Amino acid sequence: MTTTAPMVLQRIYQNEREQANRIFLTQPIGQGQVHNLTWAEAVDQSRRMAAHLKSLGLPHGAKVAILSKNCAHFFLTELAIWMAGYTTVAIFPTESADTVKFVLEHSESSLLFVGKLDEWHKQTPGVPDHLPKIALPLAPATAFDKWDDIISRTQPMAGEALREPTDLAMIMYTSGSTGQQKGVMHNFHAVAYAVDRFLHNFPQIQKEIFFSYLPLCHVAEKMLVECGAIFTGSTIYFVENLDTFNANLVYTQPTVFLAVPRIWEKMQEGILSKMPQKKLSKLLSIPIVSSIIKKAIRKKLGLANAKFIFTGASPISVALQEWFAKLGIIILEAYGMTENSALSHANRVGLHKFGTVGQTYPGVEVRLSAQNEIQVKSDASMLGYFKEPVLTAESFEDGFLKTGDEGSIDENGYLTITGRIKDQFKTSKGKYIMPAPIENKLLEHPLIGQACVVGSGMSSAFVLCTLATTGEQEQDLHQNLQALLEATNSKLDHHEKLSKMVICKEEWSIPNGLLTPTLKIKRKSIESYYGNNYDEWLKEEKKIIFVV
Repeated sequence: MTTTAPMVLQRIYQNEREQANRIFLTQPIGQGQVHNLTWAEAVDQSRRMAAHLKSLGLPHGAKVAILSKNCAHFFLTELAIWMAGYTTVAIFPTESADTVKFVLEHSESSLLFVGKLDEWHKQTPGVPDHLPKIALPLAPATAFDKWDDIISRTQPMAGEALREPTDLAMIMYTSGSTGQQKGVMHNFHAVAYAVDRFLHNFPQIQKEIFFSYLPLCHVAEKMLVECGAIFTGSTIYFVENLDTFNANLVYTQPTVFLAVPRIWEKMQEGILSKMPQKKLSKLLSIPIVSSIIKKAIRKKLGLANAKFIFTGASPISVALQEWFAKLGIIILEAYGMTENSALSHANRVGLHKFGTVGQTYPGVEVRLSAQNEIQVKSDASMLGYFKEPVLTAESFEDGFLKTGDEGSIDENGYLTITGRIKDQFKTSKGKYIMPAPIENKLLEHPLIGQACVVGSGMSSAFVLCTLATTGEQEQDLHQNLQALLEATNSKLDHHEKLSKMVICKEEWSIPNGLLTPTLKIKRKSIESYYGNNYDEWLKEEKKIIFVV
């Protein structure tokens, strides 16, 4: 262990002492109303819940699960679990009953906190009747013991209960983009190390305003927003619901903002639906008008005050980054995994290089294998996969975590990810196809909303797409798509060329099971959903096929 960075609970108690009256959490509660919690109020509630948890007599390190969308009490619950000497298990709030059941049983959770949820009635069958449960303030109506009732009758835990750096802090279950979820184990040292190294890379981040909406079960939101705010004593605003996202973001005007590529694509679509590209380009070409337009767009997006704007979780196209840069919005792409606490590479303010995920954080070693697999090593790496010793051993080589991603590193140490090794497939001609680079080329076009290149074992590769809404008046959609297919193929090697472009009517989403909770495409699910049609589509003479 190579850092003396304070542990997360030490930071909590420090904020409680030094800025007791500063607002820590701001929770929308409907009808334009918000509930603010100061550091003193927040930590007091966590202390009371921690005392209650301790009274249950659970063994040290017991697993306690949280099933909830992002909200203030998600944070307070996690802090209480840590204070009480236990380990958190966060479950994605959109998971099916089967997955909820799997995580609860696999993690051996002793208790479940149920919070803000959209489809609790569908998830209930996955929760064992015998499992103790506590309802958070924004939870659906249940007969469970309620948070407010518990803290009103419980005295707060006194003193500053701390945890050993080697204690297990959390089991983070992967989002399932590559199949069955795995439980990634991180101790308190890894958490502290990751946040400390991140802040070392971005020393300008002090007391900021964060906006929390990506699932807190995901490593990027956990480390950047939750732990980043705790370690800097910052303020966090939450989104109320999907319908109020834009209004909440505009109200918050965060100074630090993280979005996955799909969010940036949706923001671009929203802008172009109101101001077509030709008009926007013309206005941006007029010096005085350009400044006014940029300022207005940033304000309407909720990014007027944003100083640090990040993207991660999946690749973002260079064209999209360049498009936002013309509006004065520099999106810094970062790279990390659940398995290394999201600590690997990042572009820095003023030193960004579009098309790369930046350079390593201080304290992170990187190397490429003979197959150009990216391998990283740092104190932020996982202890292993819960109950999976063989899989854990296979994930490391000489202490380096094998990421499964293929990449290249330039002379200045900037890493470019060229694809996911496991996503590679062979056509029947025996040639390997790496889908991600091809998909990124297609996604640069404003017509394409989502793309998934397929064709394993088939005579050729082809692509499934959904269309974006851009506001452009397309005179001949078929002709434009045909031109895009030809332009894309002209940049590909012969064996990579796409024989078809299949336009899917239904957008891929979390509810229909084709996107992960962090909006990455679920390749296996997409293949399963459309696979029975592949042979028929390949036999058609048409290059552009619209799925009815």
